[in-house]
Amino acid sequence: METVVVALGGNAILQKGEKGTAEDQLRNLEKTSERLASLVEKGYRLVITHGNGPQIGNILIQNEAAKNKVPEMPMDICGAQSQGMIGYMLQMCMRNALKRRNLNIPVATIITQTLVDADDPAFSNPTKPVGPFFTEEWAQERIRSYGEKWIEDSGRGWRRVVPSPQPISIIEWPSIKTLVEEGQIVISTGGGGIPVVQDKDGFLHGVEAVIDKDLGAEKLATMLGADKLVILTDVESAALNYSTPGHRIWLNEITVDELSEFLSQGHFLPGSMAPKVEAAMRFIQNGGELAVIASLDKVEEAVQGRAGTRLKRSLSDS
Repeated sequence: METVVVALGGNAILQKGEKGTAEDQLRNLEKTSERLASLVEKGYRLVITHGNGPQIGNILIQNEAAKNKVPEMPMDICGAQSQGMIGYMLQMCMRNALKRRNLNIPVATIITQTLVDADDPAFSNPTKPVGPFFTEEWAQERIRSYGEKWIEDSGRGWRRVVPSPQPISIIEWPSIKTLVEEGQIVISTGGGGIPVVQDKDGFLHGVEAVIDKDLGAEKLATMLGADKLVILTDVESAALNYSTPGHRIWLNEITVDELSEFLSQGHFLPGSMAPKVEAAMRFIQNGGELAVIASLDKVEEAVQGRAGTRLKRSLSDS
């Protein structure tokens, strides 16, 4: 039985133009779960990861709005809150989708920590925008009062930026592996995992950072020894010349070397398609059988290697 790690993109939880109400998110997750349940029905062992950008942004807004009434929580704890919230909704929707197929398979969410290096260069060069947009006056006050780093973001306002270190290890991977081997469906590594560092005595500490969700999914898939990594998004595949539709070239089956060359040429946007491409390449380089970047509505074809941008270990070895 093959183990598949499915990395859900933001469109699996929220669609463009939606406010992000509980009803919005549940409605989208119900549709997503129906697609994922079809994989379970066909005999795949399933591990699900997900993004948390809009949700953690909302939690940060709530933190700020209520700071004079209740204590503010640091970013790592906000990340844990978002994992619990999304995990609850997704595991309920998955269980219901499975029940409609007469499948009695347990679904569990694991609050997941991801180990990063305290000396990662990202900590001295924060680049990842998080949370909502604010005025310059607000940003300058936060810089003066808290030492945070803020940037003006494309004329839309000012946003806080935090480090985005590389994932080293998924702390809870042994528990996840045990559950998967017992036939359970596991939801984990939400938002790339909660970033933690390890001190000289081996104790863990949360840090103010954000891990790329696709790189976190790859690290989990590799540590689990998964057969396939499927990264889902709102486009059919990676593409060359994406910003020029008339000259756009969709990438289908491709080698790691070819995709690496296109990445170095700047075809994939940082923070968007580039980390998906990087995650797919790492998975194959680390021994995975198949990595796919595809649209959510093609998840079944993607797992079967019939849709999306596909990297195979056999191609890399040839």
